Amino acid sequence: MRFLYRSLIGLALAAITLALLVMAAMTLRDAITARNADRGAGRPAQERVFAARVIRLQPARISPVLTAYGEIRARDQIDLRAAESGRIVELIPGFGDGLRVERDALIARIDPEPARTALELARADLRQAEAELSEAENALQLARDDLAAAEDQLRLRRQALDRVRGISGRGLNTATDLEAAELAASNATQAVVSRRQALAAAEARLDQARIMLDRRRLQVAEAERRLRDTEIRAPFSGILGETGPSLGALVAQNEVIARLIDTDRLEVAFRVSAAALQGLTDPDGEILPLPVIAELDVSGMRLGATGRLARLDPSVGEAAAGRLLIAELDAARGLLPGDFVTVRVEEPARDDLALVPARALDADGTVLVVGDQDRLTEVPVVLVRRQGDDALIRVGDLAGREIVAERTALLGEGIRIRPLRQEPDAPDASDAAMIELTPERRSALIAFVERDGDMTEETRSRILSALRATRVPREIVERLESRMGG
Repeated sequence: MRFLYRSLIGLALAAITLALLVMAAMTLRDAITARNADRGAGRPAQERVFAARVIRLQPARISPVLTAYGEIRARDQIDLRAAESGRIVELIPGFGDGLRVERDALIARIDPEPARTALELARADLRQAEAELSEAENALQLARDDLAAAEDQLRLRRQALDRVRGISGRGLNTATDLEAAELAASNATQAVVSRRQALAAAEARLDQARIMLDRRRLQVAEAERRLRDTEIRAPFSGILGETGPSLGALVAQNEVIARLIDTDRLEVAFRVSAAALQGLTDPDGEILPLPVIAELDVSGMRLGATGRLARLDPSVGEAAAGRLLIAELDAARGLLPGDFVTVRVEEPARDDLALVPARALDADGTVLVVGDQDRLTEVPVVLVRRQGDDALIRVGDLAGREIVAERTALLGEGIRIRPLRQEPDAPDASDAAMIELTPERRSALIAFVERDGDMTEETRSRILSALRATRVPREIVERLESRMGG
């Protein structure tokens, strides 16, 4: 009984404790609800406004610039090959890679003695053929004279036969005399036929002698050509590369001696998309001779060359895409075949375009236009070309409207902004990229450029003129000081 009594008392105490905890929780909830209701009364939520830089679209006539990457190639390059086999007995002084040679310079000479011997034999055969021709001409003349004598003899025999026949009609001679005259006339006729056969043989001999003379002349010309082929000469001025055999080496026919490259006549080959090609052709599909700039970054210095579009490769090629264009360069100082360069092509100017930051466009080709109460509206635009950090768009109906210059994840349709407009007298990006130098800093940079032996004279003069100006491009200063270790 005592155990049951104590159990009931504990159960009652637990029930009372639980009831008190529930009441406390309900009281706390009601107090929090009442406090929140008092604070929220009469305080509406405020709209968040973001600051954004805006620019005004003004249509202009702009020439789009197409940027691509290509390879420098030589317009004139040839493998110098040995036309005849033999031993190399002479090489141009300094024969090796990088040697500059002039047009028609002797690069190598193969032993000419076998070819010279063959030429002398061919000339001897030619003299023999000329002698045989002279003998055939004399024999033909003798055959003609012999035929003329036989024809005269035949004429006399026929006259004698006619006299004998006339006398026989009057009975003044015998039958034997008539037969003798007829036999003599027949023999004369046979002699004429024989002389004609001899004349035909003499004419055939003369024709054969002439044919043989032509053959001997061809043999002499062939021998002279083979003798000339023992000399390997430069067909144009250029630089030797991939040089092979040395003096005294045996070379086979058609073996490559060296490669000759004209580094003064270069071209650049680069690929563009089929869509980009449309802006580089005329209505008939012909390539326009548009200006081209090819640049190579060498140790912080840019080597450049100008030129014009020349032609379009007729095939796409295996494992390739787009269209291959070739531009001929003018004076490509410092560039060599095989260099990988950046190519910029200035297309024909177009109207109603505007150059805006590339970050102003979304991936779907829309811009944020500032409307009433500075609220944003998404408007699709026509993207003409991306040019580095900028983009060319067609203005159209957005002329005079303001758009957001740099889109972020916080900006979108219907968002209200606080426009940040550029002041008219504010410095632009080009001014910010120019700095002023102290006299000591300027002198140190000029001395470094004058001592640098890796620069071409054209690049050196261009950098020195920039350093002597009042304001110097920051990019040039930073590159030079990074090379100086400062």
